Parts: sequence; C-alpha cells; structure tokens
Amino acid sequence: MPKTGSTAPPATKKDNTMPATAPNKGSTKPSSAPPASGAGSAALEIKDNRTSKTYSVPVSEGAIRATELKKIKTDDPNDSGLMSYDPAFLNTAACRSAITYIDGDKGILRYRGYPIEQLAENATFLEVAWLLRHGELPTQQEYDQFVHDITFHTYVHENMRKFLEGFRYDAHPMAMLNSSVAGLSAFYPSARNIFDETERNISIVRLLAKTPTIAAFSYRHVKGLPFVYPDNRLSYVENFLSMIARMSESKYEANPVFARALEILFILHADHEQNCSTSAVRAVGSSHVDPFSAVSAGVAALFGPLHGGANEQVLRMINDIGSVKNVPKFIETVKSGEGGRLMGFGHRVYKSYDPRAKIVKKLADEVFKVVGVDKDLEIALELERIALSDDYFTSRKLYPNVDFYTGLIYRSMAFPTDFFTVLFAIGRMPGWLAQWEEMLLDKEQKIARPRQIYIGPPERPYRSKLKTR
Repeated sequence: MPKTGSTAPPATKKDNTMPATAPNKGSTKPSSAPPASGAGSAALEIKDNRTSKTYSVPVSEGAIRATELKKIKTDDPNDSGLMSYDPAFLNTAACRSAITYIDGDKGILRYRGYPIEQLAENATFLEVAWLLRHGELPTQQEYDQFVHDITFHTYVHENMRKFLEGFRYDAHPMAMLNSSVAGLSAFYPSARNIFDETERNISIVRLLAKTPTIAAFSYRHVKGLPFVYPDNRLSYVENFLSMIARMSESKYEANPVFARALEILFILHADHEQNCSTSAVRAVGSSHVDPFSAVSAGVAALFGPLHGGANEQVLRMINDIGSVKNVPKFIETVKSGEGGRLMGFGHRVYKSYDPRAKIVKKLADEVFKVVGVDKDLEIALELERIALSDDYFTSRKLYPNVDFYTGLIYRSMAFPTDFFTVLFAIGRMPGWLAQWEEMLLDKEQKIARPRQIYIGPPERPYRSKLKTR
C-alpha cells in the first residue's frame, strides 16, 4: 500500500450539494479559421502528371487543407478527387488548438504558453487544470472558488460504490475506472446538454472531483479493503492519498515528499497535445455525446500498453532483467534485435530529451532519498546509465522518456504496477476536458469521419457456399 506519513490543511465544512463554479464565460475559443481557398499569397503549386494540369493549393499556418486535394481529378466522371493517405495520422492536423504547444526537435512543452518546467516547479495541479480550460492562470478568487467546487463534489453516489463492488476481486483498476466514468452519465443525464454552459461546467467539475474517488475505490476493492470516503479537509492530492492508504488512523497525514511528487506528476501528465487518448476524446465527443462518455473513450485508449500502459511495461521489463549483472546482456540483445524492446526510451514526438523526463528524473532522486534504492531501482538506474553512454541509443535519440521515471516513482511509493495507468488518467483528466470543450466550441469541427481507400474485391454476384437447406 502506498506509504504515508504531512500535516492536513485546516478543516472545511462539508456540503456535497454546493453549486459549481460560475459558467465558463471566459473560456478560450479557437481563433478565426485559416484563410479560405484562394486567400493570401502562400500557395503550393501541384502539377498532376496524369492530366498535365496545375493546381494552386493555399498554404496557411504551415498546412494545406486536405479537402483542397479533392479538386485534383482526372477526366473520369466518377473520379471524386485525391485523398491524403496517412495511417496513424503521422502528418495530419485534425484540429487547431490553443491549449498545448510541443516542439519535439527542441524538447519544448508548454501549456497555454507557459513552460512545463515553470508550472511543475511553482503551480498546483488544480491551478494547471484551470489554466488548460480557461487559457489564463486563475486569480485568487477564481482559484479559491474552483478548489471549493472540486472539494465539495468529491463524493460519488452510493450506487456507484455498489457498482464497483460488483467487479471481480482481481479486476484491472483501469477497467473499473473506464466503466465507472462512463457510468456517471447515467447518474447525471442532464450532462447531455453540452451546449449549456452551466451544465458543461458542472460536468467538468464533477469529473475532476470524482475521478480520484473512483480510482481510490477501485484500488481498495482490488486490495480487499473497505472504501475510504473523501476527507474534504485535505488538499486534492492528499485527499486522494488518504482514500488510497488510510487505515484506522483518525487523521491522515501524507508524506509531503510523496504528496508533492504526485502533484508534479499529475501536472506533467495534464495534457500532451493530440495523443491517442485525447484524439479519442475529441472523436467521440464530436458526436455530441455527454462528456462522461467522451472521456471514458480517453480512459479506454490510455489503457493500451503503447500509451498509458507504457510505464507498466518499464517495470515488467526490469522484472524480466532480474539482476543488475544482467543489464549489459539485456542491452546487447536489444541492440542485436534478438531480445525485447527497451521500454521507457524514445518518444514519437520528442526527437531530443523529453522535457518532462528531466523534471521527473530530479523528482525520482528526491523520492529515492526517502525510500532508498532496492534491487529493481538498481537495475533501472544501471539500465539508464549504460543506455545514456551507448552511442547506439544516443545516436538514435533514444533518451529516457517520462514513462521510464514515473514507473520508478510509483513503484517507490508502493503503488501496484497495474495502478500506474490509473494515476496517469487522473492527471490527464483536465487536458481531456479542455480539449473536449475546445472541440465543441470550434465551429469548424464536425463529427469525426475519416475516409478510407477501399482495397477489397469489386462487385460480385452472391453464390451461397452453404449446403442445401
């Protein structure tokens, strides 16, 4: 069970029926659309060798609109024009967003223009959550009201507790979280009024407030422990740790190093542009479903080992290595292609050092000072040392990413491996919600409906292969 040991803030009066923050009057809407076809002077000249025709495609903000390609046709009357083929969206911008900026080549990550290093050093998680949604840092009054609203919506309906108790004792906590977040839509049917600012706001508050509660209940269920209800005298992170680790003590005190470490990790995970889970939230949300259902799609996407489950894979890799003396051999098998993958190194976006990894590396050192270094940590540190000194990895820009260190920190705090992704989901919640709302208010967005290139058989007559009936 995660380790405990900090002083709780002053008590506040509990009232689970307090109203949510005032509607989001100042939410940041997408800026005006790029110039329409033909506007401006920047253009891409395309010559179609099939027809010898030349087309001028407007370029704006470093991009062309894929629909412009539909104008490029052959003389075939059935030709509907060119499409762009981009499996896994390696070079396709599906939206224009003002939330997160990433420069993978330079190792830059900013939320609403603020460097991630400054936010991790100075901000609170709820301050960042406000920033991601509203576009500006909160005033003291806005922040106090926001914290108040989150604090007093942490309780879940008792039927939700019974729902969680219905899972098997060995259920994966991410499966429990995914089902429960989706299930919240049944408790709050008015959340379907997504274009009502008041309803949208209270749904966002509820998700930020109740996700840690559901996550903690999932943890306790798998452990066979009684559920611990929210303690609204505590801060956001301390309250979560209390619901996770509290036993019989009358007053929970979190280890301040662990509490701050978890808060920083939540901040680092709060948003990361158009990743798999965020794209899932936007795509499902584009059908104008309620936010609980849209966000549950993000939780499902995050569950995958190639996304949120990557830090789990780091720990499983370390377990497979088994001993520090086996690290050099493991490295050689990775280089030769005869062994497994080096999990937690490299990133699809960052072609230099992951800026979050630098922060988490320092954080990990602070946590290790408290808990010490055990066998698994020794393996991880030796793996890091050898990989960073090996030209095979550095020349390929395979540096440790945020998943490598977060797994080690969660492991040091005694969280079970299959709970790592749940912690990721708690941190990513404000990003999903900010992206969902931005998509909703973007007048250019329509229901997501990618095209395809059909490669199946042409029309053919039906001839049954079944025996005569």
